[in-house]
Amino acid sequence: MTEPDLGDVAATLRVSLGLLRRSLRAATTDGALPLPELTALVRIDRLGAMTSADLARIEQISPQSMGATVRALQDRGFLARTADPADGRRVVLSLTDAGRTAVEAERAVRNRHLTRAVEAALSPAEIATLAAAVPLLQRIAEEL
Repeated sequence: MTEPDLGDVAATLRVSLGLLRRSLRAATTDGALPLPELTALVRIDRLGAMTSADLARIEQISPQSMGATVRALQDRGFLARTADPADGRRVVLSLTDAGRTAVEAERAVRNRHLTRAVEAALSPAEIATLAAAVPLLQRIAEEL
């Protein structure tokens, strides 16, 4: 058996993961958050409390755009603002209970969407192969 061409494998993986990502983004809850708002909540959930400027830098958008996103999330009651204990002039953003619930609801919808697709498309043996491949995909992601 010949070795697969690594470039072909990488290209096919990139296209497949892009399609998967777009499909999962399309799966939303009934009270769906706009993508910039959801992304901001997920970042704060994963990375912890941070300033709006930090969040803008991580998301690679302007502070003004992030300001609009943060205001919308505050209006929904998803973000709390507190003074930075290290520098009282700065404001730190953190998730409220409602914000955490919103993130968890969006994740649950996407997990169910992906679970249904895996069950519909793959045999039990293929699901076992996919389960064995997940740690490999995680290692690749960590290398990027």
